[in-house]
Amino acid sequence: MQISKTLAACAAITILITGCASQEEPAAQAVMAAEASLAEVRVDAAKFAPEELKAAEARLAALRADLANEKYKKVLHGSSLLTQEVATLKERVVSKQTQDAAATHEWEALSSEVPKMVQAIESRVDTLSGSRKLPAEVNKEAFESAKAALATMKTTWAEASAAFDAGNATEAADKGRLVQAKAEEVAGQLGISPV
Repeated sequence: MQISKTLAACAAITILITGCASQEEPAAQAVMAAEASLAEVRVDAAKFAPEELKAAEARLAALRADLANEKYKKVLHGSSLLTQEVATLKERVVSKQTQDAAATHEWEALSSEVPKMVQAIESRVDTLSGSRKLPAEVNKEAFESAKAALATMKTTWAEASAAFDAGNATEAADKGRLVQAKAEEVAGQLGISPV
């Protein structure tokens, strides 16, 4: 009776060890595949989706720890979740890259037009500031408003340029569009055609 219990216990341990060993290799391969997949997108994700990258890196670190602690089932489950996260991360990066390319193209157009518009407005403001009387199409309130708007446009344009130089084309294009719209409005107030 004692021998059969010992044999049964040995058999159970052998099955358990074999079961664990059979999951060790797939778990290790899953972690390596996850590492490789994340490595493919890491550089672009750092720029375009840093928060999502941070979450994926944390999950990968947890998988490595689980692998080291021989928690193979947990590794296999977690690696499938990480695979989904990395796929979503890749989609987000591609979307952001496309958005960034469009914003860069828009910025290039704005940066060739808007400074000319602002310069024309500044020239008109300087001319009107030096004259004794404002022209009939420009009232004093509109002129004062235009002067204040000019200062704001210059500040916003400087911020837009700084954003573009820092690699944030979307922010640059957004601010550039604001300046362009304001410049068109102010040009109308001052009785000049936008350049």
